[in-house]
Amino acid sequence: MNTADLGLPVDVPSTALFTDQYELTMLQAALKAGTGERRSVFEVFTRRLPEGRRYGVVAGTGRVLDAVENFRFDAGVLGFLRERGIVDEPTLEWLSRYRFSGDIWGYPEGEVYFPGSPILRVEGSFAQCVLLETVILSILNHDSAIAAAASRMSSAAGDRPLIEMGARRTHELAAVAASRAAYVGGFATTSDLAAGFRYGIPTVGTSAHAFTLLHDSERDAFRAQVDSLGRGTTLLVDTYDVTEAVRMAVEIAGPELGAVRIDSGDLLLVAHRVRQQLDELGATETKIVVTSDLDEYAIASLRAAPVDAYGVGTQLVTGSGHPTASMVYKLVARAHSADPKAPLEPVAKKSLGAKSSVGGRKWAARRTDEHGVAEAEVIGTGAVPAELADAQLLVELVKGGQVIAREPLDAVRDRHAAARARLPLSATQLSRGEAVIPTEYL
Repeated sequence: MNTADLGLPVDVPSTALFTDQYELTMLQAALKAGTGERRSVFEVFTRRLPEGRRYGVVAGTGRVLDAVENFRFDAGVLGFLRERGIVDEPTLEWLSRYRFSGDIWGYPEGEVYFPGSPILRVEGSFAQCVLLETVILSILNHDSAIAAAASRMSSAAGDRPLIEMGARRTHELAAVAASRAAYVGGFATTSDLAAGFRYGIPTVGTSAHAFTLLHDSERDAFRAQVDSLGRGTTLLVDTYDVTEAVRMAVEIAGPELGAVRIDSGDLLLVAHRVRQQLDELGATETKIVVTSDLDEYAIASLRAAPVDAYGVGTQLVTGSGHPTASMVYKLVARAHSADPKAPLEPVAKKSLGAKSSVGGRKWAARRTDEHGVAEAEVIGTGAVPAELADAQLLVELVKGGQVIAREPLDAVRDRHAAARARLPLSATQLSRGEAVIPTEYL
């Protein structure tokens, strides 16, 4: 099954109302002024990385493509806008025919980015492009924040797999998007079945403390689970007494017991004790899974422990303290008329403080050293230097309104692992620091 054919998992007729009202009032005014059809270029970028982060992760691009395709003003949506008096009748008529017919370029999903990186470039008429601002930012800001946290966690975990378990800690639809972003960032599986159905992510899960408490004894619970799910199941051993539970688990399942899960206590100490006990009982192949409000720092602290997998929930779906990537969507170039041949002219916001922007339609390339390690993010508006021609980052995603760059999620996940591996080694340090490579403007 091609899960992209399923459409967005939302109970609304389109994505057109996933927007702010001022996008529509700007549209109405621009159409009336005759400027709405001027060719324009918008870019998505962030002025800074979250405090202490050394790189960002592009995630959500595939969802953006879905959202652009589903951005339609059907009769129900138009009726709502008319009833509320949000825009006038000529604008409603224009919206009834809306189909994005422009071009979108962007960093490939899974790629890393830095301050100023033109992560997405949207080109078309002002009227067509301005409407997409809110939904694009909503997706990219959320998914990129989750993917960045996931990347740090997977780096800290090394070769040990990570399980995404955050569905109960966020909005039900955000949970599905978070699972997808976590998979991009390096997580191996998810507990969320909607994410498995929508995106093909491997799913896992066995039992919670409630299952143990349901039965008259822990032995009865373990026996019921093993009888139903087999000896390779994972038994939760910290409901009562961990030592007794581990002994009982091996007695019931035998040395073929798949894993035990620890969800409380001093995980470092308990993991060592459980590993020793399992080995003494002959269950040398039984794995140890730990959960309990983990973040990248807790995961790193357990590197020396005999832990085989980590389950992460709250800290992942909240971006481990940074729930947004602070991306913005800015007009950087526009024509002086609606003539399609009119040349583009750079425009930029000028303001005090840190909210200014750089005008012009940009390209981006990543300069590397002789070992292939990234050393600078180079951004320019003119001709691309010959030495950077093969290092350009933006790829075409939408051409003439048609999506041309959908790809399997596993390819995105592999791309991120490769992109992170090409960064300087200090990129994986969890200590606070600046962006691991500088941004240079030409």
